[in-house]
Amino acid sequence: MLQFDELRLALLAHKPKLAHLKEALALDAAGEEILSLEAQSADAHFWDDMQNSKAVLQRVSRLKSKIADYESLASAYEDALVMIELADEEEDLGLLEECQSTNDAVVARLDAMTLSTLLSGEYDAANAILTFHAGAGGTEAQDWNAMLVRMYQQWGQKNGFSVKMLDFLDGEEAGFKSCVLSLEGENAYGYLKGENGVHRLVRCSPFDSSGRRHTSFASLEVMPVIDDTIEVELNPDDIQIDYYRASGAGGQKVNKTSSAVRLTHLPSGIVVNCQVERSQHQNREVCMKMLKSKLIQIKEKEHLEKIDDIKGVKMEIGWGSQIRSYVFMPYQLAKDHRTGFENGNIQAVMDGELNGFINAYLKQLSISGEQ
Repeated sequence: MLQFDELRLALLAHKPKLAHLKEALALDAAGEEILSLEAQSADAHFWDDMQNSKAVLQRVSRLKSKIADYESLASAYEDALVMIELADEEEDLGLLEECQSTNDAVVARLDAMTLSTLLSGEYDAANAILTFHAGAGGTEAQDWNAMLVRMYQQWGQKNGFSVKMLDFLDGEEAGFKSCVLSLEGENAYGYLKGENGVHRLVRCSPFDSSGRRHTSFASLEVMPVIDDTIEVELNPDDIQIDYYRASGAGGQKVNKTSSAVRLTHLPSGIVVNCQVERSQHQNREVCMKMLKSKLIQIKEKEHLEKIDDIKGVKMEIGWGSQIRSYVFMPYQLAKDHRTGFENGNIQAVMDGELNGFINAYLKQLSISGEQ
C-alpha cells in the first residue's frame, strides 16, 4: 500500500545515518578497549591503586553502555521496518499511526545519539551544576531568574536527568536572587555547557502597575561535577567554613538547625553554598564537590596568574553580553545570538524545549573544531 511504502522509504533513508553513527562511535575499537581494561581488572594487583581502579571500571561501564545503546537502536530500527512490512502485507491501515509513531521514535533516538558523538570534551560525560544570578532590576530580574531555573528543571526532567536544587536565595517579593541546581545523568555537562552566559527577557512586567515593557537579565554558570578519580589538592587552612540555618518553609529538619554550609576558598575568593541536605556533613560534601569543580576549571586556564583572573571573567549581567533573548512582547520569540537558532513558541521554550538551541550550539562547536 502506498502509505506503508512511503513510511518504509522514509525509514530506509536514515539507514546511512545509522551506519555513519556506528563509525563515529568507533564501536569496534570500544570492544577492544573493553577487553584490554577487563584484562587489567583481572590482575592480582588491580586494587592496589584504588583511584586507577575506579577510573578503569567507570571507563568500562561507559563503553559497554555506548555499545548497548547503539545495539538497542539498531534493533529498534529493524523492528520498525518489520512492523511496516507486516502491516503492509495485512493491508491494515489501522496500524498506520502506530508505524508512523514508531518511525518517529527511532529517528529521534538516532538524531539524539548522533548528537552525543559531538560530546568529546574531557568532562562532557559528567554531571552538571548550574548557578543562576539575577541581574540588576530588583523584583523583575529576580522573577526572571526563577523562570530560568524552572525552565532548566523542566528540560532536565524531560530529558531523563535527575534534578536537585542545592541552594537558593529568595527575592524580596518574588523569584530568586540566586539559585544552584544539580543535574545528574550521562552527558549532563556536555549538553548544558553552551547555556553558560547571560539570558535576556523582554516582556510587560506583571510587577509594573502601568503595564510597561521591561528588559531583565539573569546569568547562568555551568560547570562539571568532578568525580573522586580526579585529585584536587586543597589546604584546609585555605578554606573558611560557615554554618547557617537553611531557608524555606517549615516542616522539615533542614530549616530547624544550622545545617546549611558555606565554603569560602580564601586564595581565590570562590564561595559555594548548599542547604538542601539534612545534615551539615552532607551539605559540606556537596560544597566540596562544587569547590573542586570550580578549581579544576581554573587550573585548566594556564594563563591565569592573578586572583582577579582566578575568579574568572565576570561579564556584566546586562546589555551586550547576552547569549540568548526571550521576547514575550511585542512579539514572541526566543533567539540565540551565537548560532542564530530561534523558536517562536516561547511558552514551549519556557517549559523546557531547549534541545534545538543545544543542538545548534554543539553543531557549531563541531564545525569550528572547539569542544
